[in-house]
Amino acid sequence: MFYQVYPRSFADANGDGVGDLRGVRDRLDYLKALGIDALWLCPVMRSPMADGGYDVSDPRDIDPLFGDLAAMDELLAAAHERGIKVTMDLVPNHTSDQHPWFAAALAAGPDSPQRARYIFRDGRGPGGSEPPNNWPSVFGGPAWTRITEPDGSPGQWYLHIFAPEQPDLNWVDPEVLADFEQTVRFWLDRGVDGFRIDVAHGMAKPDGLPDMANVDTRMLLHDDDDPRFNNPAVHEIHRELRKVLDEYPGAVSIGEVWVDDNIRFGEYVRPDELHLAFNFRLVDTGFDATEIRAAVDNSIEAVSAVGASPTWTLSNHDIEREVTRYGGGAVGTARARAMLLLELALPGTVFLYNGSELGLPNVDDLPDEVLQDPAWERSGHTERGRDGCRVPIPWGGEAPTFEFTTGRPWLPIPPQWSQLTVEAQSERPDSTLSLYRLAIEIRRARTEFTGEAVEWLPAPAGCLILRRPGGLRCVLNASTEPIPLPVGEVLLASAPLADGLLPPDAAAWVV
Repeated sequence: MFYQVYPRSFADANGDGVGDLRGVRDRLDYLKALGIDALWLCPVMRSPMADGGYDVSDPRDIDPLFGDLAAMDELLAAAHERGIKVTMDLVPNHTSDQHPWFAAALAAGPDSPQRARYIFRDGRGPGGSEPPNNWPSVFGGPAWTRITEPDGSPGQWYLHIFAPEQPDLNWVDPEVLADFEQTVRFWLDRGVDGFRIDVAHGMAKPDGLPDMANVDTRMLLHDDDDPRFNNPAVHEIHRELRKVLDEYPGAVSIGEVWVDDNIRFGEYVRPDELHLAFNFRLVDTGFDATEIRAAVDNSIEAVSAVGASPTWTLSNHDIEREVTRYGGGAVGTARARAMLLLELALPGTVFLYNGSELGLPNVDDLPDEVLQDPAWERSGHTERGRDGCRVPIPWGGEAPTFEFTTGRPWLPIPPQWSQLTVEAQSERPDSTLSLYRLAIEIRRARTEFTGEAVEWLPAPAGCLILRRPGGLRCVLNASTEPIPLPVGEVLLASAPLADGLLPPDAAAWVV
């Protein structure tokens, strides 16, 4: 059980309105009680914060927004005392434009070793006035920005698959790999237990940087035919990084891999590459029995051929929260609770996003002036971006700061979340938080959850029944009518049974 902490939204210890490392440390007992095994910390390295910390200017230091190296050391020690491992986000595809390397590249001129660390190219058209190819940025607009040369003349263009403040590194340059290995060792030597690798299907670019056949400028899309990602050379990069990780027994690497093809996805978790990779099929699936079953089968199939473990997640800091995706309100909450039981019934590793255990919805009516996602500006204020799933966690009390901070939260917390706070939900045995705690406890304790296979049993129309080798049966009712449960002991249900029947938008565990 991994728990993803979006640090700026988790807990603020110093009252500046932004969550920090000491805030995480102060809430470790809450996480221990929830039953998680490991944390995934989103980026806390030095950064100008053009993209929430995914624009790193110094990968071997902590940004003052979150604390310092001493605060990180204290968090590691406190987590390990509680038997909780800590993994960090690493960003290998690009740096910040404020990184010393990029400043050196701008100052050095074309064909210099400093520019070779990034992807600079001459432009096309008269005087090189057009971008080198037609690639769009993930955040909107072109993936190229033209610079002014040191002599003041119009210059080369640099590639940034994401924001202009995030220039892509050139992983063909051996200095890039050597520096990244130094970063990995720096954190592992301090006691970090592993890494989530951002854009793990990126880094390698195709020879010649050819034009895209079909340019889709909609933001935050993924496509297996996209030449910006999933190029074969990326696997040698992961093999080199794995060699470093193997020097530290128990260290883990987890890749963000937006690849749909099962064979190509499985290549990332071969025995000499990543240990785990995020599979997003459940995230991309609606509350439909046929689609959910296909997503589960595909996710298991994608890793079974290479002997890797599947991963499961329903939300993260880039994705609309599951309560909202499944319809919002009472229906969305009921379906999110049901999907939790299905997710925990599956073999493999589960990643929970902070706040999902509270049943938080997306906040889609944030005032324009508080939006910080680069997608908002890059789209000309047509795409609101991901801030709606990043609103801070409500811990307790009645005021809209909800004990997240003593100051003003960096994003406003809806006043109606007073019923969703940790404090309020801890007092209600029927709350979503109570369901999470009990479900995780049962999953950990019961032998019925053992075995790597999933067998699908006959089920009523619009429903699913899966069985694990240990004897667990998980029933999901995605139909519109109550259904009878299989004969056996009901360990847990996401909603009260009515005359022994499982209501719509609910799930149950039966042994």
